[in-house]
Amino acid sequence: MEDWNEAEVVIVGGGPIGIIAANLMGEYGIRTLVVERSPQILDYPRAVGIDDEAMRVLQAAGIADAVMRDTISNVPMRMYTAGKKCFAHILPTTREYGWFRRNIFSQPLAEIALRKGLERFPHVRLEVATELVALEQDDQQVHLRLRGPDGAEREVRARYVIGSDGGRSTVREGLLKVPFDGTTHPRKWVVIECDNDPLDAPYTALHCEPARPYVCLRLPYGLRRWEFLLFAGEDAEQILQPEKVQALLRGHVPDPARLNIIRARVYTHNSRVARHFSVGRVFLAGDAAHLTPPWIGQGLNAGVRDAANVSWKIAGVVRGQFKPSLLDSYQAERHQHAKAMIDLADQVGAIFALRNRPLAWLRDRLLLAIQAIPAMRDYVVQMRFKPMPRYGAGGVVLAGSGAAAATIGRMMIQPMVELPDGQAARFDAACGPWFAVIGWQTDPQNSLSAAERERWRALGARFVMAVRARSGAAPDQPVTTGSDTLVVQDIENLLSVWFESRRVNTLVMRPDRYVAILCDNADLESRSNEFLTRFGNAVAI
Repeated sequence: MEDWNEAEVVIVGGGPIGIIAANLMGEYGIRTLVVERSPQILDYPRAVGIDDEAMRVLQAAGIADAVMRDTISNVPMRMYTAGKKCFAHILPTTREYGWFRRNIFSQPLAEIALRKGLERFPHVRLEVATELVALEQDDQQVHLRLRGPDGAEREVRARYVIGSDGGRSTVREGLLKVPFDGTTHPRKWVVIECDNDPLDAPYTALHCEPARPYVCLRLPYGLRRWEFLLFAGEDAEQILQPEKVQALLRGHVPDPARLNIIRARVYTHNSRVARHFSVGRVFLAGDAAHLTPPWIGQGLNAGVRDAANVSWKIAGVVRGQFKPSLLDSYQAERHQHAKAMIDLADQVGAIFALRNRPLAWLRDRLLLAIQAIPAMRDYVVQMRFKPMPRYGAGGVVLAGSGAAAATIGRMMIQPMVELPDGQAARFDAACGPWFAVIGWQTDPQNSLSAAERERWRALGARFVMAVRARSGAAPDQPVTTGSDTLVVQDIENLLSVWFESRRVNTLVMRPDRYVAILCDNADLESRSNEFLTRFGNAVAI
């Protein structure tokens, strides 16, 4: 058996966040060991929603299509008043990042697909029923003591560690002793799932009923889920008894006694964020770094952003392409946004779960009135209330003014483009899995000196030029550059609008698809030099 007592990266926790990070490490060519204490994938109610940003990360990891096979896309969300009137029908039409914004999935099935993805990489290994016992680190590496399924312990060395081992993280809580700031909410919720879905309601419904607020949603393959608020004094164990479960469902289905309840579990909502997302060579991600109430469906999605952000940075440092100081940007970029998501979820939960009837009546009047204001209605329907990450203090070059400056540190759009062979593809497929230096209607290589071009080549960056659709002289005479820059056509006319509205024509896109540099071609050389001097190593290994 191959010796796995040494790895470049060890990921502690084989849930979805850890396995997504491992798939990314596989794509980046990093020798990675994943250890998971549970012997099998957990089969109880957990996350159900995955958004467009997270799907784009799965795309980068090469596992989006496999996960989508068991996912329901473009699922509406409805919100109902105490009087059962729908005050919001949320169905975002935007696909600016290449995927629908609301998708419903089964986490156990998704985890199977995620783990299957690891089989592509001989340099990535998953060990289940394996527990982290101890962790120490020095200036060069991290020393871990692991206990295997047979009880035997062994020492493993790694350059870096990602702790993605859940809300009760051994890495964060037991070993690093990082404070977990925030609140554990006093009210609990019971989650119930049945098969043979008894309702024709293909949407997620939030019922703001003071009598007992609840959520009802359709899951893949005939499953239906309900989530009910428990009142003070209701016993969490007793509420899971069959007769109590049927009582909760009475009035929501024709005959609760005929339902086949396959899962029922009581949850406590937490709003917590680790004070530090990294300690030395150890990084926290997902629930180990932050716990979010489920109201806006961002618990798992925030963790996916963590995985995307930290994985390329660790990989770049391990490969000798970036200075270790780049890793400091993980805290700067992810901590503030994770906290913003938690705050929004708390606000939505406070509005949704009101039990005071006069206050609920006032809430309903306000929310119904919003529907008569087109701008406000559109703000809700298109989910523009969701805070979008903007990384200002991190791995970006902030410069310029206006719309262009405001776009730096944000995720780049992903329209469909046409490749030189005539095939349509998502923009990321053209840009490749790593850095991309992109020009709109201009070859970005022409804006860089020979030395600067070689610095990007040493990083493994791809040069891309996007042009308007059908820009060639004839169908068999496409636009060419005379260099190895890949030319793609803007067949949806979205890149044109994006660049022209910002009055720029060149950018550098990071592996996590965020804009690191955005400027006019005359400034690309200086901005490129600033980025590579600040973060890059002189020679890539």
